[in-house]
Amino acid sequence: MHQSTPKMENEPGLQFPETADIETSSDEYASRFAGPIGSWLLSIQEQGTRKMLADIPPGRILDVGGGHAQVTEFLLDLGHHVTVLGSADVCGHRLARFTHTGRCEFNTGNILDMPYPDRSFDVVISYRLLPHVARWREFLRELARVATGAVVLDYPEMKSANILEPLLFKIKKQIEKNTREFRSFRRSEIVDVMALEGFALLDEYKQFFFPMVVHRMMKKPGFSSMLESGARTMGLTGLLGSPVILKLARQTEK
Repeated sequence: MHQSTPKMENEPGLQFPETADIETSSDEYASRFAGPIGSWLLSIQEQGTRKMLADIPPGRILDVGGGHAQVTEFLLDLGHHVTVLGSADVCGHRLARFTHTGRCEFNTGNILDMPYPDRSFDVVISYRLLPHVARWREFLRELARVATGAVVLDYPEMKSANILEPLLFKIKKQIEKNTREFRSFRRSEIVDVMALEGFALLDEYKQFFFPMVVHRMMKKPGFSSMLESGARTMGLTGLLGSPVILKLARQTEK
């Protein structure tokens, strides 16, 4: 069994190969979810996450790249013990109100070689990170390695409005200012890699039919909620929704 020597601080001059979470842990990135529309966008993510965890009792959760603190508080309120792994010490900035009181633990380390033994956590979560990781297959394998029961992650689905991303990126950049290019996935790409690690798709939750940038542009959460509810009722979200939250469970070994 592969094990890594625990290393909870970055050594001077050490640079990990994948550090996209440094940006998503920043205050600038958090500004994309500011105000009523940002709160509404995050409420949909929380709704999907609660669905994925509904049958899982309180336990040990590792949030990889979770320095954005988008799910930390409600995971703690559900009774889970939460550890967040970031690529640099600065990734723990937005978690200070939880770590200072001992409610949450923050470690730094390489997301492609996490400083934990195999199957250290009941559930491993990773949001806002996979589409920005170049060595994404290695990343998925590492998520699987440290998970005992389940991996919950999100990704932008290629079979959605994201297919227009190359055409819309300049407009999106003008609206969101601090957006980044990202990779969209087919669900099968992720499921196939995880299957090799002994995980099978158990559930999914498609968050929005309309691109998130549309909702940010309108800044009307009530109207956005009405649009998305209609799309979900008509089955459009189920067909073309994105981002998608996946729950992949470790299969019982015979």
